[in-house]
Amino acid sequence: MLRFDDRVVIVTGAGGGLGRAYAVEFARRGAAVVVNDLGGDAHGTNSSASMADKVVTEIRDSGGKAVANYDSVEFGEKIVKTAIATFGRVDVVVNNAGILRDKSFQNITEADWDLIQKVHLKGAFTVTKAAWPYFKRQNFGRVIVTSSNSAIYGNFGQANYSAAKSALIGFSHTLSVEGARYNITSNVVVPTAASRLTQSLMPEELLNALKPEYVVPLVVFLAHETCTVTGGILEAAGGWYGQGMRIV
Repeated sequence: MLRFDDRVVIVTGAGGGLGRAYAVEFARRGAAVVVNDLGGDAHGTNSSASMADKVVTEIRDSGGKAVANYDSVEFGEKIVKTAIATFGRVDVVVNNAGILRDKSFQNITEADWDLIQKVHLKGAFTVTKAAWPYFKRQNFGRVIVTSSNSAIYGNFGQANYSAAKSALIGFSHTLSVEGARYNITSNVVVPTAASRLTQSLMPEELLNALKPEYVVPLVVFLAHETCTVTGGILEAAGGWYGQGMRIV
């Protein structure tokens, strides 16, 4: 089993769905985990500490190490500071947090556009940017960026979302180039899974077939110190995995 003893992993949007599954599995494999979640709904409204706290309790009750963080991903430096203050280092960033503001292009507002870019694109930037100096200093870092099928194929009502998710692919590719000399890898995961964003869009039988846990092995592999894959786009759904473009 791939172990993460003495590693510190940040998972954003870890209060449920994919993020929770990632956090629980990393902790099971020995990592100390920062469970970040603002506690809002799929549209980015409201906030609550209960979602992150619940996952932290789940991890600790199983003998793992975890701490909650409730900051928005636009304040990534605060999330990384939680890792440093609590565990003394950061090794892996899983950029998973996301929301939806679906509207047809004719009806989308600038506010709808800007919020999606802020959470998905700027959020990944700020968290990764804050962790980057630590990665370089220790000559090790793993960045996981979450994209979407909407970025690759497009989807009605998701001009804002698909644009942000497409931009994240370019973001990750560039990080893979700049990080290579420092043993920092960056990869894009394109998951199809039951989550807060999809639970109202899929029938129950499909949600059961697309459990978040089926995506977890791919993310764990990409985050491990023995994995040299970088600059990749990897799709995951229902226990099946596929590799798209790689530039390195």
